[in-house]
Amino acid sequence: MSPKTPIEKITAPISKFIHQEHTSGIVLFLSVIAAIVWVNSPFQHSYHALWDIHFSMGFDNYVLDHPLHHWINDGLMAIFFFVIGLELKREFMAGELSTMKKAALPMVAALGGMLLPALIYFFINKGTASEHGWGIPMATDIAFALALLSLGGKHVPPSVKVFLSALAVADDLGAVLVIAIFYSAHISLPLITIGICLLTILLIGNKLGVRSILFYLIIGFGVWVAFLLSGVHATIAGVLVAFTIPARTRIDEKKYAKDLTKLVSDFEEAAPNDSTLSTPEQHYIIEKIKNLSTEAETPLQKVEYALHPWVAFVVMPLFALANAGIEINSNFFSSLVNPVSIGIVTGLILGKFVGVLLATWLVVKFGAQLPENSNWKQIAGVALLAGVGFTMSLFISGLAFDHPEMVEQAKYGILCASLLAGVLGVAILRNS
Repeated sequence: MSPKTPIEKITAPISKFIHQEHTSGIVLFLSVIAAIVWVNSPFQHSYHALWDIHFSMGFDNYVLDHPLHHWINDGLMAIFFFVIGLELKREFMAGELSTMKKAALPMVAALGGMLLPALIYFFINKGTASEHGWGIPMATDIAFALALLSLGGKHVPPSVKVFLSALAVADDLGAVLVIAIFYSAHISLPLITIGICLLTILLIGNKLGVRSILFYLIIGFGVWVAFLLSGVHATIAGVLVAFTIPARTRIDEKKYAKDLTKLVSDFEEAAPNDSTLSTPEQHYIIEKIKNLSTEAETPLQKVEYALHPWVAFVVMPLFALANAGIEINSNFFSSLVNPVSIGIVTGLILGKFVGVLLATWLVVKFGAQLPENSNWKQIAGVALLAGVGFTMSLFISGLAFDHPEMVEQAKYGILCASLLAGVLGVAILRNS
């Protein structure tokens, strides 16, 4: 192996950090801290002024003009939901949700962890202007949850991590459906028809074997614009477009391995070259290897792996920075004494814990097995970590409430509940 260059010595640790799953939770946590510190500093005005800067996009009389905060929540978060859609499709095709046997435990656990928190919130806020926020405590933040799970100790088996990941993915699917059905505005039929027509073109392209990522991204952008203007929340476009991305290879594993072995052998037999440049023959073989590898990978996985670091280390931290800024003063704890905050805290901590644990117990009672080498104490720890609902909960609160005071109350509840659920979950896992 050739020695590393100075640049490689610097970038290698960064690359390793980025590709560790729990590190996105660390970056997300730092973004939350930065937002809170910023909004409670003498530079508070600059925090609010930054997100109010307007950006325009369009031509002639067709212009989208929104503040930066809106572009992050409706634009960048569409990319976040696009990656969620890719993950969902992959899990349904060949992952932990691909068969009924695999999916039963995490799906039912996720369902219990969504229904009970929503009911608790609804009954606490029933008959008030804030009852529409019942969807806020339904969500689990997979980045934070996995980061906290890594703090649970080395004795936590990998199967528990898989269970939490599958539960969170199923939870994301539920959250997407809730947003699409209950948190979309009045729908413009002509614009939604345009969006559906563009989605149909993508589906036809998939069926015809179109594998150009540019084709799906350009038309997918049109779907996003149509949904943005139609009243259906634009982030739903991200999920729907993701499901149109091809998820099959052009050649199977055996043919790929056989052809690759032949090309590697041809490369080794090619005339040696003492120059830093490759010979025409070597270059030709390398190009054939590239083309062969392209046919052996799915566009879905290629796009997912390319976008995942951007979502984990740019989109989600920016969203957190733009939405987690809450003022902490002498009235902070008294600010938690309101139906919104109480409903969210109770829903995320008690509702998630009881809902996930009870649903898991019922499925096991009817014949399912707990994750391999796990115990009920570890499942209890996971049920508490499911109450860390940060990113998706903040996102839904922005859709549920128009009143700034209710949005602030929701932020208080989400941050306090997520912190408490995380601490309790890690404590139980470390003592399991």
